[in-house]
Amino acid sequence: MILLFIVFCPIVAALAILVGASPRRTALWAAGLTLAATALAYLGGFEAGQRGFQFVSSYPISSDWRINFTLGIDGLSLMMLVLTAVVTFTAIWFTGKITQYEHAFYACLLFIAGGAMGAFASLDLVFFYAFHELALIPTFLLIGIWGSGNRQAAAWKITIYLATGSFILLLGLIMLYRSVPEAARSFDFRALQKVASTIPAEAQSNIFLMLLIGFGILISLFPFHTWAPEAYASAPAPAAMLHAGVLKKFGLYGLLRLALPLLPEGAQHWSTLLIVLLLGNIIYVGLVTIAQKRLDWMLGYSSVMHMGYIFLGIASGTLLGTAGAAVLIFAHGISIALLFGIAGEIRERSGTLLLTDLGGLGKVMPRAALAFGLAAFASIGLPGFANFTGEVMVLFGTFRNGANPDHFTIFQIATVLALWGVVISAVYMLRAYRSVFMGALRESWSGLTDLRRGLRVPIGILVAMSLWFGFFPQSFVRIVSPTFKSYFAPKP
Repeated sequence: MILLFIVFCPIVAALAILVGASPRRTALWAAGLTLAATALAYLGGFEAGQRGFQFVSSYPISSDWRINFTLGIDGLSLMMLVLTAVVTFTAIWFTGKITQYEHAFYACLLFIAGGAMGAFASLDLVFFYAFHELALIPTFLLIGIWGSGNRQAAAWKITIYLATGSFILLLGLIMLYRSVPEAARSFDFRALQKVASTIPAEAQSNIFLMLLIGFGILISLFPFHTWAPEAYASAPAPAAMLHAGVLKKFGLYGLLRLALPLLPEGAQHWSTLLIVLLLGNIIYVGLVTIAQKRLDWMLGYSSVMHMGYIFLGIASGTLLGTAGAAVLIFAHGISIALLFGIAGEIRERSGTLLLTDLGGLGKVMPRAALAFGLAAFASIGLPGFANFTGEVMVLFGTFRNGANPDHFTIFQIATVLALWGVVISAVYMLRAYRSVFMGALRESWSGLTDLRRGLRVPIGILVAMSLWFGFFPQSFVRIVSPTFKSYFAPKP
C-alpha cells in the first residue's frame, strides 16, 4: 500500500489543486508526505541486500491481455523514488511567485512527479510506458506557458523530439513483448526476465537498437541531444529541476531495468556504437559547453555532457561500472537540480543570465554563491560528493572490461578519453562561477537581494544528500548492487 500512496499522492494533490485547493500549500504538503513515505520505505521496511522486488502489489486490469497494474521496488527503483521525492519537494519549495495560472503550474509539477514515481515503481510494461507519458505532457505546458526567452520554439522542439523518442521506444517494447514464445508472453518484468534466454541473438540485437534509440532520444544521447539545452534554458526553474534531475533519468532507468538484463547479447553487439556516441556527449558536447555565453545554456549542455558518463557505465559490461552508473544517476539528479534552482533565483532577481552581464554577485548574494559553489564542486566530481563516487566506479569498471596487458581495447580507450571530460567540466563550471559571483560588482546589481532564508531547507537537503552518499557511498551501493548481480558475473 505504501507504493500506491507514493505514486498517487502527487496525482491526487494535482487534481485537488485543479478543482480549487490552495496550490502552493497543497503541493508542499503532497510533496512532503511523498518524501516522508519514501523515506519510510527506505529506512523502515526495505531489506537491503535482498534480490528481487519488495512491497509488490498487483491489481488485474485485463486477463485476456495479461495486463496488471503491478507495483514493486528493488534497490534501483527505490533510489529512483528517493531521487524523485527529494527533487520534487525542493523544486516546489524553490518555486517563486506565479503570476498566471498558478493552480495549473503547481498541478503540472505534481503530475510530473506522479508520472515519474509511477514509471519507476511499475513492474508492467504498459504502465511503465504510460506513466512516463503522463509526466511528459505537463513538461511541454510548463515550458510553453510559463517559460522564458523563445519558449514557444523550445516547447515545440522538445515535443517533437520526445514524441519521436517515445514512439520509437513503444515500437521497441512491442518488439520485446512479441519476441518471446506466445505462451510465455507477458508485460510483467519478472516474467520477461524468466524467458529472456529464449530471445534469439539477432532479435536481441534489433530490439536493443530500438530501445537504445528511443531511450537515447529521451536522455539526450549524442547526436539526439539538441532539444535539451534550449528546453532547460527556456523552462521555469522548478520544471528544469524536475526534468533534468528526474524525468530525463527515465531512459537511463529503462536501459538498466530492461535492455541490459533482458537483451545481454544485443547490448554486447551494440556496445561499440554506444561508446562512440557517448564520447560525443563527453568530448564534443563538453567543448560546446565551454563556449556558452549564458549560465542557463551552460547548465543545459553540462547536463547533456554528464549523461555520457552514465552511458559509459551502462556500456561497461561490469558490475562495478553499472552500479556506478546508478550512483551517478542519483548524484547528477541532485547536483543539477540545485544548480538550476540557484540559476532561477539569479534570473528572477537580475533578469539576465548572460555571463558578461553578471559578476561580483557573491558580494550581495553570499548564500547563493555558497550553494552554487557546492553544487558546482559536486558536478565537477570533487571528492566528498556523490558524483565523484559514481564517476570513479564508472571509470574503473569500464577500464576493467577486456583489460589486456598487451594492448588497449575500446573500453580502455574510452576510459582515457572520458577522463578528459573531467578537465572540461572543471573548466566550464569554474569559469561560470567566476563570471557570476567573482570580480567587480556592477553598480546596477548593488541592490540585489540574497536567497530568502526559507531556501536553506531545500538547499540543505540537496547538499546533505550529495555529501552523505559521497562520504558513505556503501549505503547506496549495498542497496543497488543486488539488482545488478544477476546481470553480470563479478569480474576477477
